[in-house]
Amino acid sequence: MANGGPVKHGYPHLETVRAAVTALYRRLSYDTVHTFASSVAPADVAFLDTDDLYLGAQRVARELVRHFRLPDARMIVSFREMEHAASVELAAGPEYFIELNDRFRTHRRDIGAALAHEVMHVYLHRLDLSLPGTRDNEILTDTATTYLGAGWLLLDAYREDASSSQKLGYLTPEEFGYVLAKRSLVFGEDPATWFTSPQAYTAYTRGMARAREDERQPPLTAAGWAGRRRYAKDRRHAQDRVVAAVPSSASGETSYAFTPDARGPLRVSFPCPTCHQRIRVPVRGRVRARCGLCRTVLECDT
Repeated sequence: MANGGPVKHGYPHLETVRAAVTALYRRLSYDTVHTFASSVAPADVAFLDTDDLYLGAQRVARELVRHFRLPDARMIVSFREMEHAASVELAAGPEYFIELNDRFRTHRRDIGAALAHEVMHVYLHRLDLSLPGTRDNEILTDTATTYLGAGWLLLDAYREDASSSQKLGYLTPEEFGYVLAKRSLVFGEDPATWFTSPQAYTAYTRGMARAREDERQPPLTAAGWAGRRRYAKDRRHAQDRVVAAVPSSASGETSYAFTPDARGPLRVSFPCPTCHQRIRVPVRGRVRARCGLCRTVLECDT
């Protein structure tokens, strides 16, 4: 939790975020992911200053338990002085003890954001889904919370001005915006009207622009002129040299790679812009590919 300190910006965890989205689809399946087509509604997790602190926290926790379909889980919420925003004891259940930072006694509008992250820890614990290392596992938790419909709360908790700042979670504001945009593109849900923080809205629009870039990478037909030209050059070199791999992308990341195939034509692999699983198709001009993981149909010009 950034509380008055500097807030990191940009996309330093982007590859881990993408790996987390892929892991989510693999563990849950397309059908289960799509049961979360509706986000947590603002009215269901609203917390007024006049609400009783403990009863209100328990009410919001129950709503998040309901959203994540954990009917046999009971969250016991308390408050204490601590360094981080919150913590949860991952026992066998059905009762889970969540501790919130004492800061939330007077910043009640953000209690839902802190609880969303901790309830997702319980959800992932029950799924036995994790990434190696504490840092990557926390990024998975933020990503899953956002992609499954409660992470807009975490982004809305981000506020920053010349004299103060606050941010919850391990992702940067732009990374939260990126995952939220990915969700929006899949489910057609626009969370923009839910933000009470103008900085959160700005981060979301920046994340949407970055998410749109994923849809314009070659060999997708939506790729821009410069990307198509670069792709044609790399394809020509691959065909001439029959090399094992030729990576290239607008940002310097590995976007596509050519691989020889003894049984047929040269093939190109590239990440699905929705779930980031790699797709491999033959190099033979116009091709329509369907991602086996998220079922996205992609128009390609290989």
